[in-house]
Amino acid sequence: MDRSGTGTNREGIRGLLASGDFVRLWSIGGTVNAMRWVEMLAAALFTFEVTGSGMAVAFVSAARTLPLLLFGAVAGVVSDSIDRKHILLAGLLLTACASAAICALGALGVVQPWHIALAAFASGSVWATEMATRRRMVGEAAGPALVSRAVALDSLTGACTRGLGPVIGSVSYAMFGVAGAFAISAVMYLLSACLVPGLNHAQATRKLALSRVPRELAEGLAFARTQPTVLAVLGVTMTMNLFAFSYVALVAPIARGVFEVSAGLAGVLAAAEPLGSLIGGLFLTGAAPKSSPRALMLGGSAAFLAALVAMPLMPGYWLACAVLMAGGIGLALFGNMQTTLILTGAPAHVRSRQMGLITVCIGTGPLGQILIGALAEQFGPLGAVVATAGSGLAVLAVVAALWARAERPPAVFD
Repeated sequence: MDRSGTGTNREGIRGLLASGDFVRLWSIGGTVNAMRWVEMLAAALFTFEVTGSGMAVAFVSAARTLPLLLFGAVAGVVSDSIDRKHILLAGLLLTACASAAICALGALGVVQPWHIALAAFASGSVWATEMATRRRMVGEAAGPALVSRAVALDSLTGACTRGLGPVIGSVSYAMFGVAGAFAISAVMYLLSACLVPGLNHAQATRKLALSRVPRELAEGLAFARTQPTVLAVLGVTMTMNLFAFSYVALVAPIARGVFEVSAGLAGVLAAAEPLGSLIGGLFLTGAAPKSSPRALMLGGSAAFLAALVAMPLMPGYWLACAVLMAGGIGLALFGNMQTTLILTGAPAHVRSRQMGLITVCIGTGPLGQILIGALAEQFGPLGAVVATAGSGLAVLAVVAALWARAERPPAVFD
């Protein structure tokens, strides 16, 4: 049976790679994800060197993720109305132009952090369409029989690029400066755009009606309020985005200021968590965990937050990398269960809207980045990460208690 299962998995992968449309979309996703992390790391290094301010670094990082909160819900409606292939192509070209502008300003020696923040906001606006355009097209290209494997492979690739991108970003910044790092990303975005015209994509478009968005979101929220599991997933997701993921904005300051390592090694620290997530993702792909989804989600989230508390307090740089990598394994559990609990717990007619609420919760990330930036101004990068992650553990404990209480069977009295 094991050999048969392995053979089936190999046939599935071969079937995906035999699809030209899937390979194009998969390649675009991997490239764009890697370049996004290249730019985020280079932007953080440049901003910290110019300003010496953790708050400034946090604001520049928040500019890229803020559009997820502002435009994520609208993106789903737009992608149902306008050809997703056209949205994908236009987004890649816009992102390439934004990166090229920073490259030009850097080459002229006049680039400022606010220029990078503006370009990041433009790129983040394109990022807000990712789930509704390219990710959906990945599933359609794979077909119903292979959609789960297609999404799994795409997610694993994303974890790989999250590890590779910061390393490329830090090395390219150390060698070529901010202009060189953004030149690399601009070229890669343009090469990705060249893959789009060859896609075979059929879509029935309709008149764009943005007025439907508020009503549909309200209906989805009304359903979520009656479902303890959905509410808990939303609570955990918001907790992680407010108190956990914001640490990324201070990776460069911690690496340079606390552990006193080079810009290149700052990228290695940034890559430690994605490497752990990749290991966790491979584990989840190869074996079905025996624990309950609730335990996996809460346990994985707590493990990652605890790793963030411990990481900047480590006595050495490489030990900090190891702690962060271990926390990344827990983060993989959170990410996997976040989707699984919604897909299995929400009926089909409201499932997309529940995923939309997840996107809105993810979009609260910039608030966490602003919070950690303000704390960094007062207590330094080390104190800011410890304080936010510790607060996240406390909030997560409250969510876990409320979740357990909501799902507790009612008492029976004789």
